[in-house]
Amino acid sequence: MAHVERSTDQQGGAYALFQTAITLEGRVRSRTEALTGLMRELERSNAALVSAKEEAETANRSKTRFLAAASHDLLQPLNAARLSLSALADLPLAPEAGAIAGQVERGLQTIEDLIKTLLDISKLDAGIVRPEVRALALPDLLAELAESFRPFAERKGLRLAVRCPDVAVASDGVLLRRILQNLVSNAVRYTGAGGVLLVARPRGGEIRIDVIDTGCGIGTEERSLVFDEFYRGGGKGGGDGQGEPGLGLGLSIVRRMAAALDHPLALASRPGHGTRVSLTLPVSVVPVEAAPAPPPVATRLSGAHVLIVENDASTAEALRRLLQNWDAEVSAFRDLAGVRAALAAGLREPDILVLDYHLDDGACGLDVAAYLRAVCPAPLPVILTTADYAPEIEARADLLGVELMRKPVKPAQLRSLLTYMLA
Repeated sequence: MAHVERSTDQQGGAYALFQTAITLEGRVRSRTEALTGLMRELERSNAALVSAKEEAETANRSKTRFLAAASHDLLQPLNAARLSLSALADLPLAPEAGAIAGQVERGLQTIEDLIKTLLDISKLDAGIVRPEVRALALPDLLAELAESFRPFAERKGLRLAVRCPDVAVASDGVLLRRILQNLVSNAVRYTGAGGVLLVARPRGGEIRIDVIDTGCGIGTEERSLVFDEFYRGGGKGGGDGQGEPGLGLGLSIVRRMAAALDHPLALASRPGHGTRVSLTLPVSVVPVEAAPAPPPVATRLSGAHVLIVENDASTAEALRRLLQNWDAEVSAFRDLAGVRAALAAGLREPDILVLDYHLDDGACGLDVAAYLRAVCPAPLPVILTTADYAPEIEARADLLGVELMRKPVKPAQLRSLLTYMLA
């Protein structure tokens, strides 16, 4: 009996183990199938994320290309209008006509600022902007900013003060100046009484720049919105001294540029008491390079032969009138073929060239420069104008020793550059 019982228990135990093994195998198979399905789902999700990322990057690049092309097309007629308005201002005008011309000039400047700011935002979003970090003398930068904004502050009865230790910071000079210009502009714009303080304070190996105003302040519910595009806020600060509202893009540009520079940005505000915007920068470990002395600049264009190649008729006519008002001799053409025909017909060799980059049928103004530099014995200075902000154009102009001017061309800058290059 004992032997039979032991045999039965052994058979029962073996059967139980067999049943357990089958159950475990089924569970393992089920879990394996579930994990396999989960991995396949994860792979599909990853593929969808990669595809969505690629689509977003493609859309962003398309947006940047569209804005660049649209800006070029919009800046062309704006450039002609600015040049024509400058030529008009050189004529004797009645006081009322002069006032109207000033209003038109301010309107054109607003349009230009809006187009360029939208293009800047697009470039920053696309990661095209590459900061060039170097040592900057911070006291000089803050003093220049204060001087440029002091007339606007005084017009509103505001005090504008600067406090800055003698220190150098590591940053991109152009981007940092744009950031601080926007911050100071906003501070003056939204401050009705009191003043604006621009102060730099050491913080270990860093410098914190505070732009502090005694303006209307920003409510808690608005603080997360002030860095968004086209948000102007509901506070009343007495305007900017000219009664013109802002574009609502200044702080959006500030946020993007600060991120590109890796300069932390912070905002603190109390409604009715004022606002403080802080920017933190690293202290430079290398000394500031001395700026070269400015070259002497001539003041007249009398008798200079300026050759223009511009395919936009209104821009060419406005530029011709402006240069003739400055007592220059002007020859204007649409393309290289016109220049060649005129030289063959006995046109006097030019003293300087003002060339548009994009000409008809895919032609380039630099081709005109290359041709004239080859056929004219004397070295020819060249000014290249363009509404295209592509970095490769600037690189090509630098390589060929050509001065680049972005459209809309500012007449005063054009005249200064012409007289310098002809000196």
